[in-house]
Amino acid sequence: MNSHIALTLLSVLACIFLSVDSAFTPSNVTDKEALISFQSTANLPPFFWNHSSSPCTNWTGVACNRIGGTQRVVSLDLSGLGLTGSISHHVGSLTELQVLNLARNNLSGPIPPSISNLSSTLTSLNLGTNSLTGIIPMELGFLRKLKELDLAGNQLTGTVALSIYNISSLVRFTVASNQLWGEIPSNIGVTLPNLLYFRNCFNLFTGKIPASLHNITRIRELRLSNNFHDGSVPPGLGNLPFLEMYNIGFNRIVSYGDNGLNLITSLTNSSRLSWLAIDENRLEGLIPESIGNLSKVLSKLYMGGNRIYGNIPASISQLSSLTLLNVTYNSISGEIPSEIGQLKELQVLGLARNKLSGTIPNSLGNIMKLNHVNLSGNYFVGNIPLAFSNFQKLLSMDLSDNSLNGSISGEIFLNLPSLSTILNLSNNLLSGPLPEEIGVLASVVTIDLSNNGLSGSIPSSVGKCTSLERLFIARNNLSGPLPNSLAEIRGLEILDLSSNKLSGFIPDKLQELQVLSFLNLSFNSLEGVIPNGGVFVRNISSVYLEGNWKLCRDWPCVKSGGQRRKVQVLVLIITSVLAVLVGIVVIAWLLYVRKRKGLGCKTTIRETSPDLLIKGQHQLVTYEELRSATGNFNPENLVGSGSFGTVYRGFLRQGTEVAVKVLDIKMTGSRKSFLAECEALRNVRHRNLVKLITSCSRVDFKNMEFLALVYEYLSNGSLEDWIKGKKKNADGDGLNILERLNVAIDVACGLDYLHHDCEVPVVHCDLKPSNILLDGDMTAKIGDFGLAKLLMERTEITQHSLSSTNVLKGSIGYIPPEYGFGQKPSTAGDAYSFGVMLLEIFTGKSPTDESFTGDENLIRWVQSAIPHNMIKVLDPELLDLMHCLPNEGPYLIPAEEHNCLVLIFEVGLSCTCVSPDGRSSLREALYKLETARQTLFNVESVNSQALT
Repeated sequence: MNSHIALTLLSVLACIFLSVDSAFTPSNVTDKEALISFQSTANLPPFFWNHSSSPCTNWTGVACNRIGGTQRVVSLDLSGLGLTGSISHHVGSLTELQVLNLARNNLSGPIPPSISNLSSTLTSLNLGTNSLTGIIPMELGFLRKLKELDLAGNQLTGTVALSIYNISSLVRFTVASNQLWGEIPSNIGVTLPNLLYFRNCFNLFTGKIPASLHNITRIRELRLSNNFHDGSVPPGLGNLPFLEMYNIGFNRIVSYGDNGLNLITSLTNSSRLSWLAIDENRLEGLIPESIGNLSKVLSKLYMGGNRIYGNIPASISQLSSLTLLNVTYNSISGEIPSEIGQLKELQVLGLARNKLSGTIPNSLGNIMKLNHVNLSGNYFVGNIPLAFSNFQKLLSMDLSDNSLNGSISGEIFLNLPSLSTILNLSNNLLSGPLPEEIGVLASVVTIDLSNNGLSGSIPSSVGKCTSLERLFIARNNLSGPLPNSLAEIRGLEILDLSSNKLSGFIPDKLQELQVLSFLNLSFNSLEGVIPNGGVFVRNISSVYLEGNWKLCRDWPCVKSGGQRRKVQVLVLIITSVLAVLVGIVVIAWLLYVRKRKGLGCKTTIRETSPDLLIKGQHQLVTYEELRSATGNFNPENLVGSGSFGTVYRGFLRQGTEVAVKVLDIKMTGSRKSFLAECEALRNVRHRNLVKLITSCSRVDFKNMEFLALVYEYLSNGSLEDWIKGKKKNADGDGLNILERLNVAIDVACGLDYLHHDCEVPVVHCDLKPSNILLDGDMTAKIGDFGLAKLLMERTEITQHSLSSTNVLKGSIGYIPPEYGFGQKPSTAGDAYSFGVMLLEIFTGKSPTDESFTGDENLIRWVQSAIPHNMIKVLDPELLDLMHCLPNEGPYLIPAEEHNCLVLIFEVGLSCTCVSPDGRSSLREALYKLETARQTLFNVESVNSQALT
């Protein structure tokens, strides 16, 4: 009622103002004065218009009509002229103006409310693609003849006034790419009956999509993507025969069950539909056979990032005009239908991160116009089809993370000279030599062939890939020397050839690569002198050469092959003799200890000896050494305690600072915890996992069994300490947004490695902030693998853990609900725990916080506040660091940071879905969190540039 009263009063005031204004009998003189004022505030140069003449005589962008015996300005079109400054409020004096187009400039400041003195004439208002700020004036609702309103691409905030939704003459309503929020009125289809184009995408709108929008039968475009709309797709899509674009992607739209994609069937009546985007929502269901009955002019089809399962129907081949098909990040299974090769116009094919299997059909080679192919992250087997050599317009190809085998045919490379973005064949089972024809790829920027079984030497023709910036061929079986031709790739920034069998010298010419910033040649058989220029001294922290024991830097290298072999033999003899002597001394010392204390070094654990578990890494330390290292397990060196023991800080004899976890053998399960941790960590290596240095399985001075694990010491404590405020930085502050996000990404990286990149996948089973430790550089590392399980069998759908028990694993608040019903540990369970922890990082609240009573919990609490009331759930300390005042509304948070935080919370919620099948995987979560971090980096970059 109050809003109607306000509108009525404003209408009366506007009429009074207009009647008073009319007394001054506006003329082309007042038009000229208004334009000169506009010229001044918009920073147009003085000579832009000739002030000695009439505006109706060749003034740029000005058009006039004769009205009442006088020429009056009826159109002002200054679009795309690079205007700066602001819009003068005197523009409202152009009382006969019908068209105002200031689009594609750099105008700033607010939209002047005076534009509403134009209420009886203005039909087109286009202020799009500028830098306008503030709210959309509600007075624009008085423009009762307005047909086009375009305010897109600005920095407008606040809500859209109801008065604007009541301009019944509107045909085009565009407010995309701003920072607007609020809900679309449910009766918009009634109040805007003439609407043909509705675009509110890339904003912060919430609420459901109004069903009345689907009642505007002549509407052509509905673009509501990249907001926070929720609920289901309302009925009525079948009533829109003239619809050309339907874009609701990147929202929170939901559907359930096999028939959750019935909206596709409804859209078969829209014979003009050329663009359909429903991606990045929460839509569930099977792709219906009716998909083939969609419009014959459909060009782009986006369905990725949902919960779609089942097969791809062969009927999709009937979409003869399709240029883009994206169904990535779903759970689609089965084989690629061979009929898909009939999509002759297709340029982009995205089937990545699904559960597709079988061989890649040769029929794909019939799609001659393909530019981008992404089939990564599936279960494809067999060879790379030779038919791929038909893709002569291909720009990028990603077949990584599958089970493709066989050799790489050089014929494929011969016919892909256009490849310019990326060739990714990593994480497959490819074998054989790297073909010489790789040199044909002169335009490609990134080549990744890592984690395969490629053998033979690196062809010298790789030097012809002159556009290469990143080359990854790590973890293969390549042998022979490093080709000198690598130095011909002048733009090379990253080179990773680690974990192969490469031999010979490092070419001196590599130091001539001026932009090379990362070089990994570790774990090969390289020898000789390390070059002493370029990246080898410029960025030494990013050069990895370990595992090449014949390399040298600070002592003279023997260059003669025969003499080198003699030296090697001599070194081997000396080493062997020393080893024997050391062994004799150790045995004698052990016999002495046994005689003196009556104690042996027996291992009482029968299941698996830890000597075997960490074989090839480090020798076991003795009880006496750990006792000495920790000051006799002095309480002053106690740094923490857990379910199965206590952790002490100490220094080994060689000065290495360590964390010693002493297991409480009286505690049920401690022995299994010890074995599980050794087994889980013995073959894993990752920067985001706490490094297990060694272990101790002995007896103590009381002849009691003694079990301990020795880790690297991480000086910045646990994530729990930082969340609870026990840890602060040097300025006395906690973690800011970027630091918290970095921690989350580090944890996600570690889990993604455990789930996807280990020889045997590992499930942590006890992820929580107290098990996340931070080193001196604030790099987060996952620790405490005492409950970890190895997944011994991987299928397309399920993974089974090594454990045969149904004991509940994990910590209260972080345990996924399915574990309570007896389901075995899984990667989806870790995803749930990660999601809870991610919410805790940014809210500062533990899932067991006493404020959560009844049915309320951390997840539901966050769900209730995102996105429109996010300030309610953000950690108050984080708000202080952002200089925000709580309880003042969400838009005191800078818009870019607000969007980033919403995305982070969305990731947390997507990982904590009740159903394991509905959760995001750690790889999906990692991708989205990295996207959020890039957004923050861009914001900081812009801010720093503004300051300079």
